[in-house]
Amino acid sequence: MEKEAYSEMYLNEDRHWWFVARRMIINKILSNYLPVKEKRRILEVGCGTGGNLGLLSTYGSIYAMEFDEEALAMAEKRRFCHVLKGSLPDDIPFEGGFDLICILDVLEHIDDDLGALESAGKRLCPGGKILITVPAFKFLWSEHDITLHHKRRYGKKELIKLVQISGFRIIYHTYFNMLLFPVIAAVRSLKIINDKKCETDVRMPSKFVNLLLTAILSGERFFMPRISLPFGTSILMLAEK
Repeated sequence: MEKEAYSEMYLNEDRHWWFVARRMIINKILSNYLPVKEKRRILEVGCGTGGNLGLLSTYGSIYAMEFDEEALAMAEKRRFCHVLKGSLPDDIPFEGGFDLICILDVLEHIDDDLGALESAGKRLCPGGKILITVPAFKFLWSEHDITLHHKRRYGKKELIKLVQISGFRIIYHTYFNMLLFPVIAAVRSLKIINDKKCETDVRMPSKFVNLLLTAILSGERFFMPRISLPFGTSILMLAEK
């Protein structure tokens, strides 16, 4: 990810509609599938600037790792835990097993995504769970992906196969950001046709637009986990070792 993108993310991810609504969706999934438990070890892989650590810490003792030193320093400032430098698949700086490992919009950055999932699985306790989010659909590839140093975008069948080969049983999967999908797809297609730079999608919109987009995206959580949404700009998957 470009350095400017990390700075922008750190400044905006507590308020930006995408990060706020995604946390609300993640919270809905975790609250449905994680039983009440006082002693739970949770690892966030590739925590970025730490925007998810507050939420995840409500479900257990939080541990975090991040490869980029600037992002790591920003995450440390949030004081939820001591963030260590590390990366998948070969550099997990923690010992012992975890009850939950979160890989949130990280897998698409890793060359060896299969090796990354297999490595994460080795650090899970028996019955431990892994929560994954990734960007969806190759045809949505844009300057946004290039700026964020993505290697790929995923189809749901492709991700299901990858997770199963890695040794997991899938508990729940869904696309999300379905309601805004037509607008986002149209905008990105037009920018590709016109050869215009998209940059990243983490800039703050106006207050009204930000509140509206937050409400639209976060509203999708009310369908979850009863149903899986049929399409969207991202995929969420919860699986068990």
